[in-house]
Amino acid sequence: MDSLPLWLLIVIFVAAAAVTWVAGIQLSKTTDVLDDRLHIGSALGGLVVLAVATNLPEIAITVSAALSGDVSVAVGNILGGIAIQTVVLVVLDVLGRRGKGVAPLTYRAASLTLVLEAVVVVAVLTVVVAGSQLPDGLVLLRLTPDVVLIAVLWVVGLLLVQRAGKGLPWHEEGRAPDASPHTTGHRRRKPAEPHSRMSTTRASVVFAVSALATLAAGVVLERAGDAASSQLGLSGVLFGATVLALATSLPEISTGLQAVRQGDDNLAMSDIFGGNAFLPVLFLVATFISGEAVLPAAQASDIYLTALAALLTLVYVVGLLFRPRRRIAGMGVDSLVVLVLYLVGLGGLFAIAS
Repeated sequence: MDSLPLWLLIVIFVAAAAVTWVAGIQLSKTTDVLDDRLHIGSALGGLVVLAVATNLPEIAITVSAALSGDVSVAVGNILGGIAIQTVVLVVLDVLGRRGKGVAPLTYRAASLTLVLEAVVVVAVLTVVVAGSQLPDGLVLLRLTPDVVLIAVLWVVGLLLVQRAGKGLPWHEEGRAPDASPHTTGHRRRKPAEPHSRMSTTRASVVFAVSALATLAAGVVLERAGDAASSQLGLSGVLFGATVLALATSLPEISTGLQAVRQGDDNLAMSDIFGGNAFLPVLFLVATFISGEAVLPAAQASDIYLTALAALLTLVYVVGLLFRPRRRIAGMGVDSLVVLVLYLVGLGGLFAIAS
């Protein structure tokens, strides 16, 4: 696509982003139906299927970048995606439920299970930082110990979250008083009544088509965006961490808003934390495909984004624990802090990459 004019590249990028948005909504709806029919919503398999389904754009971009040998775009997209998907919670806080007397998102969704999920995100990001300091020669069977440990931590985190969903040895089972009812699992939405009219076969077909469309759109996003960023003089790191990460977060924004407006506050936050914990697992995919150690090749800006993502996550951990009721500019205090930190962090990212 390098030979195409800039205006056409932008049109292709926007069209692919639109496909990602629509396909993401369909993935969410059909996942709800399949969850309900196959009874996998509260099982480990359901969590894995949903984590993969809702991150198909990132998977497509990672595979495409690894095959083309440009892992910098994949790394920037994954780590930048974690930071920007955390900022999606700000959008959900501001636009999800508005009106006089409406408490902030973390007040309504507070639970120790969400705190545990956020801790898993920080743990995985810590391994990312540690893995970046390893020598690049530790490749065995096309894998490195750091990416294997990340995958193991993710699986252990899922098991712990599943166990916490069955009960915690705390007062009120770790659920805060006056919070939204907490539903076990990570479904985007509770199955709505109209879904009962969709057959399992039709849901499976729509899911498969939406998945393929998302995969294709993800590849187009990466190729068109990379060519456009080159013509604009924007580095792969900056592009992956900002524009590309935002485009691939569109499904989380649309379905997250839908979930919050239906009262699924904790499920909306759980999906964001669950997706953020899953994204670094894609480093294992990139390492296996490329046959090279990905994390030791991480640039300073990549480590910077990792630290920023961990910091934003920890702010929401504090918000979930202290549950501030005050809203400023239509959002909770924690969301405001996250937004300010992210904007300041982008300034630092530009300074590093320049």
